Amino acid sequence: MNDELPDLLAMPMTDRNARMLERTARRRLRRDGAAFVAGLGIGLALRYRSMPAGSDAAAFDDLFDRLVRLLAATRGPGHVEELLRLLAAGRPDDPESERQVASLLACCQAPADLAVVYEEGAAASEELRACLLQELVLRGVPVAETPGIASWATSPHWRHHPLGALPLVPAEPEREPDLPAWSVDGSNCGLPYPDPEERHPAPRLDAAPVAAVETTTDATARAMASAVANWADHPEEPEGRVEARTFALAEPLDAEAVPAALVRLGLDCLSELGELPKPGARTAFGVVAVEPAEVWQLLFAASSTGGAYDSACYGAYGRLHAWTSLAALAGAPADAPPSEVEARVRACTWYRFGAATPWFHRVVWDLGVLTVSPDRRRLAVLAATTTD
Repeated sequence: MNDELPDLLAMPMTDRNARMLERTARRRLRRDGAAFVAGLGIGLALRYRSMPAGSDAAAFDDLFDRLVRLLAATRGPGHVEELLRLLAAGRPDDPESERQVASLLACCQAPADLAVVYEEGAAASEELRACLLQELVLRGVPVAETPGIASWATSPHWRHHPLGALPLVPAEPEREPDLPAWSVDGSNCGLPYPDPEERHPAPRLDAAPVAAVETTTDATARAMASAVANWADHPEEPEGRVEARTFALAEPLDAEAVPAALVRLGLDCLSELGELPKPGARTAFGVVAVEPAEVWQLLFAASSTGGAYDSACYGAYGRLHAWTSLAALAGAPADAPPSEVEARVRACTWYRFGAATPWFHRVVWDLGVLTVSPDRRRLAVLAATTTD
């Protein structure tokens, strides 16, 4: 079965040869099974993994990614086991790669075939197991009841992991997440952000002003911005901007006064709003009441799919970051259990907003959300934007 391997492994690693090797791997996967693909990838990893950066290393990295995707996205006997063997040899201790692989596996493989990931002695890291578990939760798989997965999912030993505090059943706001549809050749995923050309009836801004005192702390701002941190902190997102702020209000804020209050807060993202047309005329500035689920969808998409460049956190950490942002926006304590966070989120009033100011790039990736506390005396705002 591996008669070709020595000659294939000895080939110079050019872009052309890499494409030929991928075609060979696809053909041999159908004919000989997953062991050939894993053997090819492992052999190449032994040769190229320690090479300095250069054209050969770049061609190998791209080919290795394609071999991983080939095994992860194709169902068949031994595919998952051989994928784990390939990852252990070629991508050990690579959390970013494991997050993507977890998304691939959860999308393309049957839950029963993924039980091998959780077997004792399997060549799978705790990071891959934790990410895969959350990817399955997002897809509605009852992990606490799935043979081969349930014992690991319900074990207390991994609760120290950052993903360990997330519930094993989706909460109401996250019932319909936008998740990528993977194939051997790539993926596609919807973007739930409002149309940059969206227009709204101009709101009334003549409501009596409500005195507001900013209460933002560094810790709260970081937590609120968790879902969009990759828009501003990723090295390939130089145009990313984030604004996260909280305010205490001197008196309860009526719903009809929210747009006027928002404009008077001195937000950077609205600093050059300009004069709005008369109420009723259409304008780019709008404040729209929404359900918590819509806010969660925006936050989840921002983190899981990333911004304009390769800054995706994928589903597992996208879920974590979305809940971190949502909890901080709602004013829930940092150590609050998921049930308390969900109750607090439901009790708040939620809005999304947008505006044609220079702060927003108005391409695709614009996000503006705010929430008013149940007593209507706390207002929290999160705005973010990036572009290609």
